[in-house]
Amino acid sequence: MRKLLKYRFLFFILFVTLSGVEGRIIAQNLDSLKLVLKNAHHDTTRCNILSVLAETAGDEEWPAFNEELKNLAEKNLASNTAYKKFYLKHLASALNNIGFLASSQSEIQKALEFFDKSLKISSEIGDKEGIGTTLNNFGVLFGSQGNIPMALEYYHKSLKIHEEIGDKSGIANALNNIGINYKKQGDISKALDYYHRSLKISEEIDSKPRIATALNNIGVIYEKQGDVTKALDYYNKSLKFCDEMGNKKGIAKALNNIAHIYSNQDSTEKALEYNQKSLNIYEEIGDKAGIANSLNNIGSIYQNKGYMPKAFGYFQKSLKIQEEIGDKQGIAYSLNNIANSLIKNGKIAEALVFADKGMQTSKEIGYAENIMMAAGTLKSIFKKQNKYKEAFEMYELEIKMRDSINNQETQKAAIKKQMQYTYEKKELETKAEQDKKDAIAKAELKQKENERNYFIAGFGLVLVLALFILRGYKQKQKANAIILQQKHLVDEKQKEILDSIHYAKRIQTALLPNEKYIDRSLKQLNKS
Repeated sequence: MRKLLKYRFLFFILFVTLSGVEGRIIAQNLDSLKLVLKNAHHDTTRCNILSVLAETAGDEEWPAFNEELKNLAEKNLASNTAYKKFYLKHLASALNNIGFLASSQSEIQKALEFFDKSLKISSEIGDKEGIGTTLNNFGVLFGSQGNIPMALEYYHKSLKIHEEIGDKSGIANALNNIGINYKKQGDISKALDYYHRSLKISEEIDSKPRIATALNNIGVIYEKQGDVTKALDYYNKSLKFCDEMGNKKGIAKALNNIAHIYSNQDSTEKALEYNQKSLNIYEEIGDKAGIANSLNNIGSIYQNKGYMPKAFGYFQKSLKIQEEIGDKQGIAYSLNNIANSLIKNGKIAEALVFADKGMQTSKEIGYAENIMMAAGTLKSIFKKQNKYKEAFEMYELEIKMRDSINNQETQKAAIKKQMQYTYEKKELETKAEQDKKDAIAKAELKQKENERNYFIAGFGLVLVLALFILRGYKQKQKANAIILQQKHLVDEKQKEILDSIHYAKRIQTALLPNEKYIDRSLKQLNKS
């Protein structure tokens, strides 16, 4: 799968936040991101934007963005830039994406070559996330070729590295892929265990794409176990998540699986409706594997209704596409469907040719379900040819594969896992609710503590203010007392001074004659 590095996520989250979009709206804002790319002046910024576009653009566009990313990284590395590790990381990611594209086009050697280059660069710069992702892609490649042991080996290596660095998204992805390959081997108990582990981690990190994938895969297990109600419930949950995200491929896959259930319940019209919706979406996004699968399913519905020529036409179209893309599991399904179609038309010899090819392909990839189906078809052919020994051998093989897929132990494991998942989810919900209550109680306690502290602080402030006022009052009283004492002293001094003046005046009055006396004395002198 195409790789999204951590710094890509940071940039993309920033872009989404600024744009006010999420989920299904992201696709509508790719034009905005392209505009940002056009106006970007720094190669570091351009690399980050191209990484996001290589991850989020449609199947027709992303390879071009990825090629531009590769060229830009190589150009800067050739100029001995100071950001060598940054550009090496982007180059490893771009090479990984080219390997992914080659793998999807069945160019196995080319895919291996680019994965090797990517792994070498990631190892050189110590990018464990890049190493883990490339190892995972090796697993995908080997799994698509039917080499399940090798695929599991790489998936487990990838899982180990993602666990070392605590990359929960990578862990969830690896767990899911391991589950898929155990299912292909017919080890349903292990498959269910890994699916549930993937679902649990995906819910922890709220990764809707991974939640949708895990729900869909668990639904497949329940369908194989015959628990149609639970399967339909999981498929619808997966469909809801995919619809919220605008994940068209996920929507088509869920619709396809729901159609399969309706087909098995003889709800032909509903089955055709859902399959046609699924086919339309796969054609819209150019997903050839999805188109082939939908054609196969529609062909099976027409075959069950007895429209043999129409069914045969759908099977042939499906087979042609699967051979083009090298989808061995799909080829095995189509070959088996064509063989059954020929049996119903009485063309036993021709049917044997296709059934043999189907069995050979099924054994090559080692998928228990495909081997079981091929064995059942060959059993029917050998019975019609009166080859009872060969028919019995195929019957035994069919039962063996069926038992490995659907047995009591597997059903018990499925029930146990469901109960465990339900319990753990309930426990998490209870814990979340308790944490919420604890947080509210803590907030209330904190508020009360704050109120108490505010009261103490306020009371202390009032007390300090009162002390200042009291101190000021006492100082004022003391000052008034001093002023009053000084006033008494001044009054006493003033009284002493006045008394002295009065005393001097009395003396003066006593010594000096008054005016009448003087006048009288002058008059007497004048008379004399």
